[in-house]
Amino acid sequence: MCTALRAGVIGSPTRYPCGARRNRTDLEEPAIATAVLFDVDGTLVDSNYLHVHAWHRAFHALDRPVDSWRVHRAIGKGSGKLLRTLLGDEDADRVGERAKDLHSRFYLETADLLRPFDRAPDLVRELAGRGVRVVLATSAGPDELDALRKVLAVDDVVAGIVSGDDVEATKPDPEPVFAALEKAGTAPAETIFVGDAVWDVHAATKAGVRTVSVLSGGVGAAELTDAGAVAVYDDAAALLAGLDESVLIS
Repeated sequence: MCTALRAGVIGSPTRYPCGARRNRTDLEEPAIATAVLFDVDGTLVDSNYLHVHAWHRAFHALDRPVDSWRVHRAIGKGSGKLLRTLLGDEDADRVGERAKDLHSRFYLETADLLRPFDRAPDLVRELAGRGVRVVLATSAGPDELDALRKVLAVDDVVAGIVSGDDVEATKPDPEPVFAALEKAGTAPAETIFVGDAVWDVHAATKAGVRTVSVLSGGVGAAELTDAGAVAVYDDAAALLAGLDESVLIS
């Protein structure tokens, strides 16, 4: 059992399962979650760095090199916002569609390397088995989504899937979260979003949904809690191990 302090609280430490770090916002004792919305890339599937490599190759092919660390910082945004962040508005308009096509092609070439994070499918199935409505929310397009669904293999227990084709505005805009809420059929106060990026936290917060974050996407705990995550876990396996003490259940 690891020991973690609730952010901003002075006194004896509160014990949480290994990998869990809670933010002070969980002191408000909101409603227990009846639905959990999961980001997929970097949260349930080990794919973020494949995306970084694919974007890196795409930018190189278009003679617009971008440092990989900058690409990683933008992962989790929708592709249009990612391109404007990394290339600027003018260049994104000029080469954006070609960049998206190249990224998708290069990413799918590495699809055999995709794998779910340890215990990620088990986490989804455990929640569904407890009567929690689970919705997958991803900005992936059809081909990428097919690859993610294949490796996760949880379609039989999820209540719905929201993809990039279902929304016009992407994270950090809240529209994907609102779409996932509609699939879940739950109110924001009784819903938790689980993601790996600050863009997940921003989008969920704008929709009135609490976020539990994981470190498996490569973003640090301090940055995620500063963005507003109510708790941070190492990965899906750590969240599953501490599920009974998490804000998802208790």
